[in-house]
Amino acid sequence: MSTYLPSLFTDSLMDMFEDLDRSFFRGANNAEHALYGSRAARLMKTDIRENENGYELAIDLPGFRKEDIHLELNAGALTITAEKSLDKKDEDKQGRVLRQERYAGTLSRSFYVGDHISEDDVHAAFENGVLTVTIPKEQPKVPEKKTILIG
Repeated sequence: MSTYLPSLFTDSLMDMFEDLDRSFFRGANNAEHALYGSRAARLMKTDIRENENGYELAIDLPGFRKEDIHLELNAGALTITAEKSLDKKDEDKQGRVLRQERYAGTLSRSFYVGDHISEDDVHAAFENGVLTVTIPKEQPKVPEKKTILIG
């Protein structure tokens, strides 16, 4: 779809109408929208860069806190999981609960990093909604020098 108007909030003019259709005709009270906003499908966008020492992953996780993010290394696969819950409570002036909603959701993405990587090799930092993970390259194996004795 081509872009009709530049906008800070949507990619094109038609996105605005698609969001209107979704929220008005199909209901906007789905948990995914409440947790992650209208751009939920675009979360965990990842840039992977290679440098001389290894690889760097930059993963977009806007709206998450450091405590919400977990990394797990299992059989050469690095899995990044982000969990979020949202509690909403509306009260009138007397303090009666009028509505109470709880949402919970999890995003997860896995990357194969190789069997040679251990937990000590993986380093992560989270700042301004971006998780940065560094992973070293596998070092080439240098053949051992062996002396063969003539028997």
